[in-house]
Amino acid sequence: MSGEQVYDLAVIGGGPGGYAAAIRAAQLGQKVAVIESAELGGICLNWGCIPSKAILRSSEVLTLFQHAKDFGISADNITADYGAAIDRCLKIVSTQTRGVGFLMRKNKIDVVRGRGTLVAKDRIAVSGGADGDREVRAKNLLIAAGARVRPLPGVEIDGEQIISAKEIWGVKTLPKKILIIGAGAIGLEFATVFSAYGVDVTVVEFLPRILPLEDEEISAELAKQFTRRGIKLLTATKVDGAEVKGDTVTVRLSPVQGGQTVQVNAWDQKGPQQAQTEQGQGGPQTIEVDRVLLAAGFQPNSDNLGLETIGVETNRGFITVDDRMQTNVPGVYAIGDIIGKLPLAHTAYAQAELVAEVIAGHKTHPLDYDAIPRCTYTSPQVAAIGKTEAQAREGGREIKVGKAPFRPNGKAQALGELDGQVKIIADAKTGEILGVHMIGADVTEMIAEFAIARTLEATPSEVAYAVHPHPTLSEVIAEAARAVEGQAIHQ
Repeated sequence: MSGEQVYDLAVIGGGPGGYAAAIRAAQLGQKVAVIESAELGGICLNWGCIPSKAILRSSEVLTLFQHAKDFGISADNITADYGAAIDRCLKIVSTQTRGVGFLMRKNKIDVVRGRGTLVAKDRIAVSGGADGDREVRAKNLLIAAGARVRPLPGVEIDGEQIISAKEIWGVKTLPKKILIIGAGAIGLEFATVFSAYGVDVTVVEFLPRILPLEDEEISAELAKQFTRRGIKLLTATKVDGAEVKGDTVTVRLSPVQGGQTVQVNAWDQKGPQQAQTEQGQGGPQTIEVDRVLLAAGFQPNSDNLGLETIGVETNRGFITVDDRMQTNVPGVYAIGDIIGKLPLAHTAYAQAELVAEVIAGHKTHPLDYDAIPRCTYTSPQVAAIGKTEAQAREGGREIKVGKAPFRPNGKAQALGELDGQVKIIADAKTGEILGVHMIGADVTEMIAEFAIARTLEATPSEVAYAVHPHPTLSEVIAEAARAVEGQAIHQ
């Protein structure tokens, strides 16, 4: 590989956004290089989306065994090997990582190992990798460097007793008690896992409710289900520090006082937003646990990238881009978690394809972030798209809301999955679907119907008109769509 070669596109970061952009650009006839200092696939494949879903599957199977009698099956002397479940997760990760490497070779994409730093709007210095120090030149640059765990003052990750979602895959023993800091998707998914394995779980959230960026009604329903399962939820609560003493971690907590502000990664088009907390209850307290999991959010990997060198603008560390994913520097683009717009892997995939097509000169359309699903793989699952009910009302729209519970649904009863509902928010005048919020079994699969509906500008009446197969959980979607116009059949 000649050091004098000029690529059409050079990508910093081989995560979902970076490798997808590279592949799409290569398909469009571009010569591409990807610069990656760690494993291809990024956080999602190696430490996030993929292994977490694998361990959630193990916990789901265990839960089914625990409720075998409900299905007329006797299953005695059930043992759960958590370490073996972790090993299964790591094997899946290895398979996926090898798959990405194969795709790089198949599409003739050069993978340059090392850390990339911008030195000019057409050059990246690469250092510290197996390929040695060198420069990569390209007509277009794409920054897809992702994000990392946001540190919390007083809580120092040691990789054993205080861990993040990255170190968790190296710990193959179960704690008796765990405290999870953060009640977003990551924290609540691991709360689901540990609870299934019989661990005493406490979740602490700085904001007033769990899943604080989702619809309040769905958040309340999930809190009810978690509480029934024995998971303790401490909201509007601040972690003041955590101290390891022998085999115990002592965590100091205090109520959040009204009026404080915390930065959160909002999911709308505006990037990082601010959210107000509510008055915390009670007084300071301490909790002793065997392990602490820090899952309180991420911060962009925008430092030490050389952004200042070429004048790339940022907002609170997030790179500022236009609707074509271009920064203020012509020919320099950014996608994924580092721009703070709905930081999800499938968002990065969509942004990646957009950038590749922009660079290739194809006609493109701005992304509709209200048409991108948000999924939380708890038990029960949560899935959403678009505005919450509160956001829709705050926007000044006259709205109609249709709801349908899972409990009357025949398939839900057959599965033994009765809890949850589908909630549709629509514009009262036009029928535009403004938001959909679902909680229940397999809703992370079902939400795709509304991604299509939103993209095709379908109304709830049109969703209801489409014949849904019986018996399926998807019938609840049709029932909620009918309910928007007061025409529900089974309620």
